[in-house]
Amino acid sequence: MAKGYAGTSMLEIATRAKISKRDLYAAFPSKQAVLLACITSRAARMRLPPDLPAPTSCEMLATTLRVFGATVIREVCEPAATSMYRFAIAEAEQSPDVAAALSANRFVNRHALEELLVRAQAAGVLGAGDPPRMMEQYFALLWGDLLVSRLLGAASIPTRVEIERRAAEATAGFLKLYSGGMS
Repeated sequence: MAKGYAGTSMLEIATRAKISKRDLYAAFPSKQAVLLACITSRAARMRLPPDLPAPTSCEMLATTLRVFGATVIREVCEPAATSMYRFAIAEAEQSPDVAAALSANRFVNRHALEELLVRAQAAGVLGAGDPPRMMEQYFALLWGDLLVSRLLGAASIPTRVEIERRAAEATAGFLKLYSGGMS
């Protein structure tokens, strides 16, 4: 974070991690591999649990969406995560593997939400709609302009209360669009 991706060496990473350079290279053959591992690790903390049961009520779906939304915002808005995303964006043109890793991890998280929405529709909790489009709309309601503002350094890290409010408002707006009065 202090020196940027280009200005940081593997030796500095090893020193900061309090391991030998040899051990670092044994685990990660390059600085790019370290970045790819960071992207994957961060994305894993935002995933919906694979064994999450299908929502059986609007309240159950609302709780899941609120918790998921708050987790996504909290994880992405952490300074280390914001820096990592900036690095990945800056490296994407020269290192297609970095862009592919970021995209693949985004896909996994987004697909998990899409699958939750499909299961909610099958259970009669959500009304008709195209799940991929519904997922996009949920994220649009959740983020608004916050993500771009954070990446540009134009917005401060939201507080826990702000994160919870944003997740609750996104969930309420989404359910207003798609619950069709179901509960």
